[in-house]
Amino acid sequence: MTITDDLQKLLDILPQDLQQVLESHPKRDSLVEVVLDLGRRPEARFPNQAEYLSEIPVTQEQIDDCIERVGIFGGDNRAGIEQTLHRISAIRNRTGKIIGLTCRFGRAVFGTIGMIRDLVETGKSILMLGRPGVGKTTALREIARVLADDLHKRVVIIDTSNEIAGDGDIAHPAIGRARRMQVAHPEQQHQVMIEAVENHMPEVIVIDEIGTELEALAARTIAERGVQLVGTAHGNQIENLIKNPTLADLVGGIQAVTLGDDEARRRGSQKTVLERKAPPTFEIAVEMLERQRWTVHESVADTVDNLLRGRQATPQTRTVDDHGKIAVSRQLAVVNGRGGQLATVEDSFPSARPSNGWRSSGQMVALPQLPVERVTGRSEFDRLLDESFNYSESIDLDAVTRVPGPNGEDLPLHVYPYGVSRHQLEQVISVLTLPVVLTKDIDSADAILALRSHVKNHAKLRQMAKARHVPIHMIKSSTIPQITRGLRRLLNMDDPEMADDLELQLFLHNGSDDEMDALEEARLAVEQIVIPKGQPVELLPRSPQVRKMQHELVEHYRLKSHSFGEEPNRRLRIYPA
Repeated sequence: MTITDDLQKLLDILPQDLQQVLESHPKRDSLVEVVLDLGRRPEARFPNQAEYLSEIPVTQEQIDDCIERVGIFGGDNRAGIEQTLHRISAIRNRTGKIIGLTCRFGRAVFGTIGMIRDLVETGKSILMLGRPGVGKTTALREIARVLADDLHKRVVIIDTSNEIAGDGDIAHPAIGRARRMQVAHPEQQHQVMIEAVENHMPEVIVIDEIGTELEALAARTIAERGVQLVGTAHGNQIENLIKNPTLADLVGGIQAVTLGDDEARRRGSQKTVLERKAPPTFEIAVEMLERQRWTVHESVADTVDNLLRGRQATPQTRTVDDHGKIAVSRQLAVVNGRGGQLATVEDSFPSARPSNGWRSSGQMVALPQLPVERVTGRSEFDRLLDESFNYSESIDLDAVTRVPGPNGEDLPLHVYPYGVSRHQLEQVISVLTLPVVLTKDIDSADAILALRSHVKNHAKLRQMAKARHVPIHMIKSSTIPQITRGLRRLLNMDDPEMADDLELQLFLHNGSDDEMDALEEARLAVEQIVIPKGQPVELLPRSPQVRKMQHELVEHYRLKSHSFGEEPNRRLRIYPA
């Protein structure tokens, strides 16, 4: 990582006594900014501390002397030093007189975007988020240089305060071959953004500090014209943008939607929900938590959808050590799920046996976020089990040593099936390696997994479950997708991408060649036509048994399908969501 600066040019504008102190200061190279306020001691700020440079308060003459050595202050009360990246910001009194200065030290850091270079090269629009001083503008400057010099793209920088490419008419060498457009007045930034696209034929637009609704609309207009956008916005996380009505359009916008009865029942939610209004302006978002630790949302659309549905996102966390080695990990979030629980816990109700953990408290607690390296679905799930559950693979009820799980429950979890195919349950547990043991004794069960139709007509089962404080988790039918979702809700896990590959293996488990061909046909139809193109597809005629397997596979993708035609030409038709 290479750092270039013009520290001396910034020191030259300061009063003579402060120059001498800073020139001999041991932390001079890590200086962040110098603050001069009328009647107060001058202050130097470093990354982790601040200290006074003199015991003598700053005078108006010293402030006026500094002002004479810098450029003209614009409408945003910012000025610069020609051909440098330094920024001098002014504080004015009510009459417009400058009574304070913040002299920000600007550096050009080459190599700072090594953590996200692969994302920059994809050509997708990238939004950088983070608190002030974390390095957003430095990263933006480096991205512009890489796109222009290394990837040979036509890059135009919208430089509102001359902070990206420096003050003066000649741009700083740190931006490489990228071109810079200055903005006369900050409120005209959105107009200059549109002008850049219409007049200068850019492939990439780089914009710092998108802060108004007009600028957000201009960014969407640019993105819809096929131009790659790289920008920064006010906010530490995507959640901040979702709650900000001015900038929500950057992540697609939010609207209230009224669902039909069937859809609300399928989602298990209220009829009025919040949903994303449109595709996000920026396809990738980077949350700059620290200078050496960034969180990457590879799909802003998926992240926003998950957050609006009350789920936890699973972004990447990228870090770089002192030796420049980049480590990529992913946070595995386990969210609370009610899982169709029927029985409720009442403290006054007598219990047939002592209860512990979540059964006695009546509530579930989310697992702590565990950063693990992103590997295959099988090994990642095994790692979660080994490190979080401490689960022994033995399934002998007498030999199993039960240990407290993350929510206080005993693992492995003992499940009493009612009306559900035991063979299919064992198959799902075996293939997905779930910490679940089936039991025939309801007194030793931690939960009941039952068909909804059976529970409605079995009052005695509900009474027994309530007396023993055993929750009932209901599923609609005894099919592999329903059983899989039921067990995962029961374990309080909701991370579909984790086990997708393993779940697909369930459908091919001990299947004949004809069944495997039929399932592969259905999978390709869903993944290549129905989902991406939104078109219905008809499959080849199959036997009733094979069609049933195809129906279950389609249900795994949350899609609907119907059989039509007469035997032996009866076949499946798959509909888009």
